[in-house]
Amino acid sequence: MALNVFDHDEYRPPVWKSYLYQLQQEAPHPRRLTCTCEVDNRPKYYGREYHGMISREDADQLLSQAEGSYLIRESQRQPGTYTLALRFGNQTRNFRLYHDGKHFVGEKRFESIHDLVTDGLITLYIETKAAEYIAKMTINPIYEHVGYTTLNQEPALKKHLPQSPDAPDGPPPPKDDHHAEERLTALVRRATLRESDLAPKYEKVHNFKVHTFRGPHWCEYCANFMWGLIAQGVKCADCGLNVHKQCSKVVPNDCQPDLRHVKKVYSCDLTTLVKAHNTKRPMVVDMCIQEIEARGLQSEGLYRISGFSELIEDVKLAFDRDGEKADISSHAYEDLNIIAGALKLYFRELPIPLITYDAYPRFIETGKIADAEKRLESLHEALKLLPPAHCETLRYLMAHLKRVTEYEKENLMSSENLGIVFGPTLMRAPGLDAMTALNDIRYQRLVVETLIKNEDVLF
Repeated sequence: MALNVFDHDEYRPPVWKSYLYQLQQEAPHPRRLTCTCEVDNRPKYYGREYHGMISREDADQLLSQAEGSYLIRESQRQPGTYTLALRFGNQTRNFRLYHDGKHFVGEKRFESIHDLVTDGLITLYIETKAAEYIAKMTINPIYEHVGYTTLNQEPALKKHLPQSPDAPDGPPPPKDDHHAEERLTALVRRATLRESDLAPKYEKVHNFKVHTFRGPHWCEYCANFMWGLIAQGVKCADCGLNVHKQCSKVVPNDCQPDLRHVKKVYSCDLTTLVKAHNTKRPMVVDMCIQEIEARGLQSEGLYRISGFSELIEDVKLAFDRDGEKADISSHAYEDLNIIAGALKLYFRELPIPLITYDAYPRFIETGKIADAEKRLESLHEALKLLPPAHCETLRYLMAHLKRVTEYEKENLMSSENLGIVFGPTLMRAPGLDAMTALNDIRYQRLVVETLIKNEDVLF
């Protein structure tokens, strides 16, 4: 489906494919086969569809009358376990049934047996009727034509998306432009964003989470219907992109986070934050460093002396609430150690450290190299393992810490002292035992110390 985005003057949403939606409408409806007699020891979370301990053959005979009929039986081979028997495709299918507050036979969990069976019949029907179609869904997706990379070339809110001649009719164009952006899907929303010429183009993977969509929903990668009652697909928690689970595996790493989804500054993935705010580095890093340097770097024990923890937490809340409008001036926080503490706290709370988990072993190995020249060479290679936004932030921080050491006589903070403070703050590895983590501390210090001393050469 070839779409040309820039031919006309008015915007129309992309064309959505209706085949899978039509199949869902055709899927068999669930028919509960009720038990006419009282059954002893019926679990309280099952209803009249429970038939007790009957054989597969008996269940098959009972269900043979209608497609979509179902019952629950207790297993004769394994008493205390339960089976959902379901009629589909003129045969009875048996599924081990579980309950942990919700009913499930696989990954999806349902409030009721009726919903579980409804979803199961839809899935069985669509995957039976359209197996080949589903396997080819990711071929020639609409994402390639109206995705972020293409539409970011120009403002597209008032551009027109003509229909493909072989595609079914899409929804009608909006009648006016008021609140137009709110009506766009996450896919087309990214097309309306315009990066400044100076904005870095960091690559970012999507943060997909399984999602239940209310009402009919279409995949914003392949334009096909997302079938089922619950957990029909995945949604990017950062930009809101909605796609099939299988489509999520081939979506390009071009997530453009939306501030409606990125609710905080602290504890937010670094690349996600800078892309959401369209900046080179996290604003908390820039603002704190600028504030510290504006007030002077001669403060004794800078970064070593802790500020009052409640006020540091207050700065964090200000950034989470107000972003770049947060007031961290001397009028709000007279003690400079509070601002320094807030900067260290930001790095400590990163879900992926500034020196990432993946790069951590290489940096530690670098710290173990005794020869200074070889350590520099190794460190230069290790820096290439960092994501661009992490590397840029580390460069900016190291240049700042280098300036701090220039006032060592006044602030008593040498590169070694700063290495002791920032080593465990900037780099940590998950899953290390206490003894290994303790041994790594000296190498963390050496790494940060070397970065500070040689920031002009390494970056």
